[in-house]
Amino acid sequence: MSAFVPRLPPARVDAELTLTGERTIPGRDVENYWFRRHEVAYERLSPRCAGREVLEAGCGEGYGADLISRVARRVIALDYDETAVAHVRARYPQVEVMHGNLAELPLANASVDAVVNFQVIEHLWDQGRFVSECARVLRSSGLLMVSTPNRITFSPGRDTPINPFHTRELNADELTGLLVDAGFALDGLYGVFHGPRLAEMDARHGGSIVDAQIARAVADAPWPAELLADVAAVSTADFDIVDADARSIDDSLDLIAIAVRR
Repeated sequence: MSAFVPRLPPARVDAELTLTGERTIPGRDVENYWFRRHEVAYERLSPRCAGREVLEAGCGEGYGADLISRVARRVIALDYDETAVAHVRARYPQVEVMHGNLAELPLANASVDAVVNFQVIEHLWDQGRFVSECARVLRSSGLLMVSTPNRITFSPGRDTPINPFHTRELNADELTGLLVDAGFALDGLYGVFHGPRLAEMDARHGGSIVDAQIARAVADAPWPAELLADVAAVSTADFDIVDADARSIDDSLDLIAIAVRR
């Protein structure tokens, strides 16, 4: 689901889904930075899904389930939004699609090898119940892979999230605690950072290409040509995913956790 760019005007992306700020959608220049920042987690972690039966809990537009399906034995894409479910079913026929509540996963006990939950947990009202449900549907030693905005850098100094679609954002310790309390063992904790090319873009746009985008959206102002060109040019290669032991996780843009069901 998308990191929110306030007041971004809704636009038809295809016949079924609109860009509202709740989820990210491929194929639109002004959304490309957020899309690539989400996509990089799928790209880098999809090898962990090779040969497995995978549930993507909160599939949104479906691009992530599609990417995982290229290596997984089976992919089930689950979403609460019926429009998103219909879109995924039509656009990605190789993916099995289900409508359901992430707090009550419509799967049997011990029925999948991995659960993927990228940029979704921050949208959930009952995060603990969702993680417990993941433990229930995973087989022994199954993987739960979660990515989420780092609260420290995404909503700095705030008691409530900037994004109106988020219910509770997490820092690294809070995410780790959520997983451990549900009976998972942490297998890896990583941070998403801007790489060298994005650092250059930050410098060109007043120190932060993220703040530059948000400022235009809040003001409902036209985008300068240079900003739009830079945003449209961002790729997954422009993000670094770094182990928490190698760089301060509190400085990261997003958190990625890999946990194992005990």
